[in-house]
Amino acid sequence: MAQNIYDNPEFFAGYSQLPRQVHGLAGAPEWPTIRAMLPDLAGKRIVDLGCGFGWFARWARENGAAYILGLDLSEKMIARAKADTPPDPAIDYRIADLEILELPEASFDLAYSSLAFHYIKDFERLATEVHHSLVPGAHFVFTIEHPIYMAATHPRWLTDEEGRKTWPVNRYSVEGERRTDWLARGVLKYHRMIGTTLNTLIGVGFAIRCVEEFAPTREQIEENPGLAEEIERPMILMVSAQR
Repeated sequence: MAQNIYDNPEFFAGYSQLPRQVHGLAGAPEWPTIRAMLPDLAGKRIVDLGCGFGWFARWARENGAAYILGLDLSEKMIARAKADTPPDPAIDYRIADLEILELPEASFDLAYSSLAFHYIKDFERLATEVHHSLVPGAHFVFTIEHPIYMAATHPRWLTDEEGRKTWPVNRYSVEGERRTDWLARGVLKYHRMIGTTLNTLIGVGFAIRCVEEFAPTREQIEENPGLAEEIERPMILMVSAQR
């Protein structure tokens, strides 16, 4: 079973205050890039893996999706998603562990996930299950914490000769468990190199369509100066694949 850190009261309280949870998709600086990677949603059946508060599910429905199945391990997340979503039989939220998830064959036109798969130990199994659940030609679009960002986790940043912040990359080629203190102590994540993630997708039958690495624009930094440090190392990896 995956670590259910999101039902930790301390973690959930902090997570709920993040800009992307207060402001939704508009509070996620990578959203414009992700939106451009998505297919037309009109009439699509979608599975949202790690749906959180349901921001994407509601947006997808507003943009023509016929049905959205939102899955999350966290009872608190699912409760919040249900509370924030007007009654709609086309949006279905369920508690589910992505580590052991089973989906019906050829039932979806799009699989989507935002910042969930770096908590998954067996990504190959999950990717295989997603491939099985999609109709031919369907898309799989997801974001994960960038492997360099995860490998750059360090007790404190360093300063280079020009006074800029730098983050030492820690054992990038050593894949597996990583522990970090983020909103709570001892949060468990799984580090995989970029090549491992992409080759896993290819190995289970997906074709890679687009890969993006988040870097803030000048306009985003002007609006939110805290994003300036994201120039130093990528924060989010974004992938679009097709069955």
